[in-house]
Amino acid sequence: MKKYVSVVTAVLFSLWLAGCVPTDVHKPYYKAGTQGNTWGAYDAENVDMSDIDENLTETETLITENMPDERVSRIAFPLNEYNTLARSGKGTIKGKIYLTGTYTGTRVLGSGTRLYLNPMTSYSDQWYEVSYIGGKKMEKADARLFNYLRFTAAESDGSFAFYGVPSGKYYLIGTVQCGEECGYATPKSIRLATKVEVYGNQITVKDLTRRVD
Repeated sequence: MKKYVSVVTAVLFSLWLAGCVPTDVHKPYYKAGTQGNTWGAYDAENVDMSDIDENLTETETLITENMPDERVSRIAFPLNEYNTLARSGKGTIKGKIYLTGTYTGTRVLGSGTRLYLNPMTSYSDQWYEVSYIGGKKMEKADARLFNYLRFTAAESDGSFAFYGVPSGKYYLIGTVQCGEECGYATPKSIRLATKVEVYGNQITVKDLTRRVD
């Protein structure tokens, strides 16, 4: 019996070394530092927030190499608003991120792109109206904002999902690289944002998309 146990143990150990025995399973992608589907701690070294801080291409009329670098001041960070936000939840938000070229009709998938959920507050409302809709550059966001964002990454087909989302309203944000398919001589980063909400254990399906003029 001891000999049998030793043989089985040796076989399993060999398979583990060869990588045939899985040591982990696929899990939803969360921001580094999150635990139990809660919002994580701010990690300035590993989080690139250029999608929220910079003025990425919105329409062809805004594409210019000589656009003045004037930045709009942000309102004071409303900590009281953020302190009322739930820290964990059971909701799911999922969909696909893609662009559609007006002239070619080609669908450009946001394969592997990063997406954010940004809770709706007076602070994010200002960003949406001034930067996303208005196309203006804004000052760098308050570092405390990053404690309230959730991140995920799209699959190769542009599909994405956020799990364990607290009930509430959010801005869903992402970018897609597009070149000739959108009528550009060189690839450009096109930012997309839309409003989305989820409550309880609801599954909200919302594509993040737009047509490029």
